[in-house]
Amino acid sequence: MTMNLALIGYGKMGKLLEQLAPEYGFQVQLKLDEFNNANYEGITEENFRQIDVAIDFSIPSAAAGNIERISALGVNLVVGTTGWLEQMVQIRKLVEERGVGLVWSPNYSIGMNAFLRLVSEAARLLAGQSAYGAWGWEIHHITKKDTPSGTLLKLVDEMKKAGYAGNIDVSASRAGAHPGTHEIGFDSAADTITLRHTVRNREGFARGALAAARWVAGRKGFYEFSEIVFQ
Repeated sequence: MTMNLALIGYGKMGKLLEQLAPEYGFQVQLKLDEFNNANYEGITEENFRQIDVAIDFSIPSAAAGNIERISALGVNLVVGTTGWLEQMVQIRKLVEERGVGLVWSPNYSIGMNAFLRLVSEAARLLAGQSAYGAWGWEIHHITKKDTPSGTLLKLVDEMKKAGYAGNIDVSASRAGAHPGTHEIGFDSAADTITLRHTVRNREGFARGALAAARWVAGRKGFYEFSEIVFQ
């Protein structure tokens, strides 16, 4: 059975999501962007009446407002927009209170989510080794709006959760059209360990988000993609 999809944000990612949606059992029925949803005027009961899931790849300043309004209409969401972490606790509570389903991730690449687990394990193994210092670095295209990215912040957070209590030097570069590289390293006087994930294009993000949309349809609760991707 084909499900109806709403795209919140219709830039390069939105267009790719639309192209790939039929492979995941979706038909795009609604597209909202800065031209028809600048002040949330596109999020109406009429527009969302037949929508099964909405995918948000918009902008940091709009993400929380989009979630608040779409969840109030009883529509499940997949959110890939970053830069709004300070509102995460409030949004999680709102989603649970309204009885909708939401999947969030700063990065829907399956490879990146495997990378997160590798980084976490490395941090766990080196947590008690005071001889090692750590760093996190990334590079993205010049138009990326948040610095550091939500993905790099997530990587550092996973390191800390794994027990790594030492300083983690974090830096970010923005240049050209680079789709994204993330690097985590550990260095001592004796050796260096470097873990790196490089994106080739946006397709991995789009496919992960569409897989998440298919998974969350009909479910309730707040989930991170990293919790469900390898089920």
